[in-house]
Amino acid sequence: MIEYVERARVLAPRIEARRDEIERQRRLPDDVVAALTDAGFFALLLPHSLGGAELDPVTFVQVIEEIAKADASTAWVLNQTSGCSVVAGYLSPEVARKVFADHGVLAWGSFSLSGPRAVAVDGGYRVTGSWGFASGGHHATWLGAHCPVTEPDGTFRRRADGQPLVRTMLFPAAEAPLVDTWDVMGLRGTGSDTYSVSDLFVPHEHSVARDDPAERQLQRPLYCFSTGNFYASGFAAVALGLARRMLDTFIELAQDKTPRGHKGALRENAVIQSQVARAEASLRSARSFLLGTLTELWQEGGRVGHLSLEQRVLIRLAATHAIHQAKDVVDAVYNAAGSTAIFTSGDFERRFRDMHAVTQQIQGRQAHFETVGRFMLGLEADTTFL
Repeated sequence: MIEYVERARVLAPRIEARRDEIERQRRLPDDVVAALTDAGFFALLLPHSLGGAELDPVTFVQVIEEIAKADASTAWVLNQTSGCSVVAGYLSPEVARKVFADHGVLAWGSFSLSGPRAVAVDGGYRVTGSWGFASGGHHATWLGAHCPVTEPDGTFRRRADGQPLVRTMLFPAAEAPLVDTWDVMGLRGTGSDTYSVSDLFVPHEHSVARDDPAERQLQRPLYCFSTGNFYASGFAAVALGLARRMLDTFIELAQDKTPRGHKGALRENAVIQSQVARAEASLRSARSFLLGTLTELWQEGGRVGHLSLEQRVLIRLAATHAIHQAKDVVDAVYNAAGSTAIFTSGDFERRFRDMHAVTQQIQGRQAHFETVGRFMLGLEADTTFL
């Protein structure tokens, strides 16, 4: 599977050469999407039965990390759509083949903007609502929509624990044209726009209770990991790739740049020397924690067929820690680079913006540390994002 990491390294210079265009268009160019498709990067987490790579989580993270070094928006789109594709493990083989046929790409918004609903009717649901943050939606052949299920009279269907039943509805992307809402500071190239449907019929077999073990069709090690596990670790990989490239670029800059008022190059400055060493230690340790955790759980999940709550908590901790350690490295490097870092033509400014967009997303919330801490201390914890 390491061949996919090598593919990423080979493709990365082509992606980096298009960074300005990706930023300007606020989406990935069609030829970049085609190159990613040809390399199999939209099928990294699809099962072999659908022509996918069915990559282990450790290799998957390394692929995302390599692409992030070239362009964070491209890596973000790959991770988002790959996480969506894990739903293939919960669909019937017939529906999965339909959704992912001919290099099909599935994308969905992360949350609702206007109170969605899926009204239960004969054979399926009538779906109405709007969803934002649909990263990669411009390249999707199918879209998904997370909806609470209601009866025709408006009452919620509920799970055994009393919570509203939420299902993800899948429908062809042509049913819901994207609306341009993605005018943001960082990760501009993800095209994370908004889509809506009104009273759209979705057959029951085109819906799924995402990550519900009772609906899992593929009893293979990869699908022990949930979409949330992949979002957490993959977006951490985006942050790690960003930070690695920032630090390496700064080290190159420090060889020759002599700041105004200084007698020698940046590399001669004791403060800079210490900052570089600390940044390297932080980045390597955070990356090792993430990859080590995934390696351990990959072996364990394959043996027992599922991940425990404790194991899912550990993924959340490793991923959140990696994101914030990477952010601290990016901030330190940005400050150390001085005025060089503020020019839009350089390598620092955009990555600084992209990194701070990563930390503003759900996966970068510092509140995840509280969730983990409560669990470790034996208190009730919110498991929504585990």
